[in-house]
Amino acid sequence: MRAVVSRVSTAAVVVDGHTVGEIGPGLLSLVGVGREDDDVAARVLARKIHELRVFPTEDGARSASDLGLPVLVVSQFTLYADTRKGRRPSWQDAAPGEVAEPLVEAVVEELRRRGCTVATGIFGARMKVSSVNEGPMTLLLEV
Repeated sequence: MRAVVSRVSTAAVVVDGHTVGEIGPGLLSLVGVGREDDDVAARVLARKIHELRVFPTEDGARSASDLGLPVLVVSQFTLYADTRKGRRPSWQDAAPGEVAEPLVEAVVEELRRRGCTVATGIFGARMKVSSVNEGPMTLLLEV
């Protein structure tokens, strides 16, 4: 699994003109699922997102977990695009929707199980994602 995680002051997802997920200060996590991923990878990714120390404080960096900050999780199959050849991305490494959707949901559920407030987009929907990146701080996580 892969996630592009950004420290944000705000982030939101709009579908068909309606805001379906929104957070204030916290993390925006775009989550992609590969063909070989499983529930274990989903739990590990959720832990990494929640415990990632990217929020500066006077006594060192803290995580969303440490500070009680929310996470906005948005499914993003395009993280598995292969762009090494030509101009057209290949999606062969991305998991099909029926495999990916429950694994993205497993990430969300693991974050919630850890006590995190989680907002989400809608899997497979045409989403408009907006964010104000703080720092900027954006990292690629892989498990």
